[in-house]
Amino acid sequence: MSVSSSIALQRLDGAQAFAAIDALADVLIDCVEGGASVSFMLPLTRERAAAFWRKVADGVARGERALLVARRRPPGAAGDGEIVGTVQLILDLPENQPHRADVAKMLVHRSARRQGVAQQLMAAIDDVARNEGRHVLVLDTVAGGDAERLYQRSGWQRAGDVPKFALMPDGAFCATTFYYKHL
Repeated sequence: MSVSSSIALQRLDGAQAFAAIDALADVLIDCVEGGASVSFMLPLTRERAAAFWRKVADGVARGERALLVARRRPPGAAGDGEIVGTVQLILDLPENQPHRADVAKMLVHRSARRQGVAQQLMAAIDDVARNEGRHVLVLDTVAGGDAERLYQRSGWQRAGDVPKFALMPDGAFCATTFYYKHL
């Protein structure tokens, strides 16, 4: 499916991040229930998901990370629209790495997949990194997962795999692949 013109990207400030906690929790819960290995195990309660996003919002408010969301707005609808995707850029790194950032929690609700949302988020996070003076990006993902194709198409370079690095939401081990990108 082609990229939807009804998707709008937004970088949230701290107050906006706190206001979006419930919607972000919905996306996280959907992804985990869909089998995504994104640091959480099943069952993921709303309370745990909201607690995670509160920590993220705190980090955004302190300038330690950037938080982007993708909003879907039906044609003719008023308002900001439903959050269907998100990605973070972690800026708070050791002082010997002022040129680097980590990309984390690239999540797209299952109802919005295969519509170009992830690709838009990844392009936008590159722009945020450039604006923040970061030109080396690093991320990790489940080895062999759908996200690997997205990252490779987006210019990321595979650095290597670590077997049994993490668990899937159901408890099975999974290997993790590390990627980097020079902007």
